[in-house]
Amino acid sequence: MAQVKPMRADARRNYERLLKVAAEAFAEHGENASLDDIAKRAGVGSGTLYRHFPTRQALLEAVYVDAIEAIAARADDFARELPPGEALVEWLNELSAGMIQVRGLKSLLGSAVTDGSNAVVTACGNSVKGAAERLVGAAKREGALREDVEPIEILRLAHGVATASELANGEGTHIRRYLSLLTDGLRPAPGA
Repeated sequence: MAQVKPMRADARRNYERLLKVAAEAFAEHGENASLDDIAKRAGVGSGTLYRHFPTRQALLEAVYVDAIEAIAARADDFARELPPGEALVEWLNELSAGMIQVRGLKSLLGSAVTDGSNAVVTACGNSVKGAAERLVGAAKREGALREDVEPIEILRLAHGVATASELANGEGTHIRRYLSLLTDGLRPAPGA
């Protein structure tokens, strides 16, 4: 197996800057955003962009992976900072908002949790599924979540909340309201 050589600090900074700028460009202009414009906005030449991301698809996948991994990582942040039930709700809010903010993320995430046909999508799905499993398990142990709720159901419901909020006004301002309605139904019945 070939050994991966670690990136130099300046190459790492260029890579991270390209991802950040590409995410903004794709959100603004869709997946056909100009790659030359992305390189220019990141303060690098086109050659640097293509060394890191040889194709548009490679850049798109890297942006999506980065966004999904960041959302998945926030689950652990919330778990450290909040009681389990609150951590789950806060993470679902961030997950739903992320689905709206990054154009195409919603459909990628939707397929990531249901279809294992693409290795990148599968890796992203596994990351998000793992985060959901940890939060759902903790919320169940705390008694903040019904015992029959499965992590995959939570992810599908978050996808639905993002879609409903996007349909309402396209900006995600209804996410908290819809999550509140949803999580009320997910709590155990009093005395159960």
